[in-house]
This record gives sequence, structure tokens and C-alpha cells, in this order.
Amino acid sequence: MVDDDVHLKKFQKELSAGTVSLALLAVLAQAGEPLYGYLIAKELERVGQGVLSGKQSALYPVLRNLEAAGLLESHIEPSSSGPPRRYYRINNRGREVLTQWRQAWQATRDSVDSVLEGIPQ
Repeated sequence: MVDDDVHLKKFQKELSAGTVSLALLAVLAQAGEPLYGYLIAKELERVGQGVLSGKQSALYPVLRNLEAAGLLESHIEPSSSGPPRRYYRINNRGREVLTQWRQAWQATRDSVDSVLEGIPQ
């Protein structure tokens, strides 16, 4: 049973690593306003029904990579309740890439679903 738990956690981690960038772009595309890390994490948790939730600190490297790739823009604002916050917003290039990634995700999901259909639950 312990091995099963280890394998499941490893599988979930691998799935998450491949989908977090897509989910982050989607959250920011739907937001309508710039969001900082904590709000992004909470929105991921809410819309992802907890499946994509994880450590908030793990989101920041992904956000920085997406910004470095030219898909996001950010700015820093002072906060009355702590240190300054970095707010992220998806840009036009990010929206274009999101469309491409969404299509790739849907094709992959459909393909895997098709393979899994033959397996009894």
C-alpha cells in the first residue's frame, strides 16, 4: 500500500509539473486584473478543486519563467499588510500561447481518454 501511495504521489507530481504553466496562464487570462502570487494560488485552488493546489512558493519560479518567456508582465506595488507585492498579468503573446497550449492539452487529454476508455473501472 505504501508503494502505491508513493507511485501515486510521483504520478501526480509529474502531471502537475506539466500543467501548472497552462493553469497559471488560464487563471490570469480569466482574472481581468493583475493578481499577486497568493491570489493566484487561491484561485488555482478554487477553480481546480484542490487538484492543482500545492505550495504557493512553487508557483513563483513558474511565474518568473512565464514572464521571462514574454508571456506575462509584472509590476510591484506596496502593501499595507507586509512587503511589496508583485502583480502578474497575461499579455497578448501569453494569450496566443495559451490558445496553442489549450489545443495541445485538449488533444492530449482526448487521446489519453480514448486509450483509457477500454479499461474497466
